[in-house]
Amino acid sequence: MLFRVGSMRVPGPWAGLRARVAALLSLIVVAGFIFLVPVSVVDAQSAAPNAQKKQKTLIDYVKDGGGIGHTIILCSIIGVSLSITYAFQIRRDVLVPPEVLGQLEQLFEEESYEEAFQVCEANPCFLSSVVAAGLSKLDEGYDAMQAAIAETGDAETTKMNIKISYISLIAAVAPMLGLFGTVSGMISTFDTIAGAEVQPKPSDLAGGISEALVTTYEGLVVAIPMIVLFNVFRNRITGVLLEISGIMEDLMGRFKTPTQAS
Repeated sequence: MLFRVGSMRVPGPWAGLRARVAALLSLIVVAGFIFLVPVSVVDAQSAAPNAQKKQKTLIDYVKDGGGIGHTIILCSIIGVSLSITYAFQIRRDVLVPPEVLGQLEQLFEEESYEEAFQVCEANPCFLSSVVAAGLSKLDEGYDAMQAAIAETGDAETTKMNIKISYISLIAAVAPMLGLFGTVSGMISTFDTIAGAEVQPKPSDLAGGISEALVTTYEGLVVAIPMIVLFNVFRNRITGVLLEISGIMEDLMGRFKTPTQAS
């Protein structure tokens, strides 16, 4: 068993399709939060008898968020940048290049293991790393090869999981920052009330309340798609691991002794 995930092969195209669908759904969720909620707020204001004629713009809401809101926006920029990067890096065709797989399968059939090792060295990727690790222990037997493959596979998997963990971190931090902004805004509002000698006007309280609501909103807008994307990448990694496990069983199974094969 390779990487402790079994030997079942998962079709790459279907996994890619599921990832694209999930990413599209996350974009729809983000668009809904960004556009529908502000529109509903404006409609509610315009329906009021004494509604103000001036409508707040997106820039106004960003300003209302203050420093905490700006930090959340920075987190969103980092999260989107990482997601775009990982969308290209964590793909089946990058981790298991079809041309490299085809060359390795042909060379293994021809028992040209030295040439197969050279192909792995010339084409660094997840697949070539684990195959090269196994071939480096060819003289030591099947058990040593499997141990080297498992160790290298776990190391490569850990590298990818560390990458996507930053997306999970942003998904966890963003709503906490939003809550921090909520508390900060409410403290500001209550300080205004406590320090006023007469009953404060609604406009005097609007700043703190707006900060409280806007930062909460921004935190959720950032966290929800980041959670979706983290799970998309995690499932994609799992699918590739399962496929590589099946590939390694096919390639390395020929080195089993009759006792190990039984």
